[in-house]
Amino acid sequence: MSARTETVPEITAYRSVPEFARGRIKDIRVRWALEEIGQLYRTRLIGGIFGEKAPAYLADQPFGQVPVYKEGDLTLFETGSILIHIGEADERLLPRDAKGRGRAISWMIAALNSVEPMIQTLVVLTVKGQGTDWLAGAIEAAKPFAEERLSRLSQALGDRDWLEDHFSIGDIVMADVLRNASAELLAPHSNLTAYVARGKDRPAFQKAMAAHLADCTVGEPLPA
Repeated sequence: MSARTETVPEITAYRSVPEFARGRIKDIRVRWALEEIGQLYRTRLIGGIFGEKAPAYLADQPFGQVPVYKEGDLTLFETGSILIHIGEADERLLPRDAKGRGRAISWMIAALNSVEPMIQTLVVLTVKGQGTDWLAGAIEAAKPFAEERLSRLSQALGDRDWLEDHFSIGDIVMADVLRNASAELLAPHSNLTAYVARGKDRPAFQKAMAAHLADCTVGEPLPA
């Protein structure tokens, strides 16, 4: 692929990720965006999800998460801000017209603020609540909120391939958010299931996922 900028961007990723979380870390979203526009990037691997982060890293990412994005003297954290920056330089991800740009950003923020928290709550409850006597009740209480958001999203998407006329950063985040929803949760909405499948079928997503999976097992010992 050809580089979009003279300075090759750097993103951080974990070198060790528990099996249940592999393929679910948010560096995938930034990798996906870069692959969509043919932008070379390099990866700087840091410890694991649960390890302590060095003070220098916390200066770049106050919450110790990944990815941190560096390009020349620019340092960004939070995938939303990183994707807007990447999209600003390439209309394949962020339209140049004010309406298209605004709608793409609105959908990205909707994915992060309106949809992901509902789905992520169910994911966290399922992971943390295994073997407890409160899990079923907690799921029952939280599930209707996720169902309502997915129902509204399904209505908004309708029969379109993407959230707007063209694929954008909004679709990168929304499709990745929906990948974390259970098949049961998506089942009532065939258009959302097909939407996620279209996202996963994109060559750029597949390259991003392969690179993520290769990096997140670097810290594992070699088999005997």
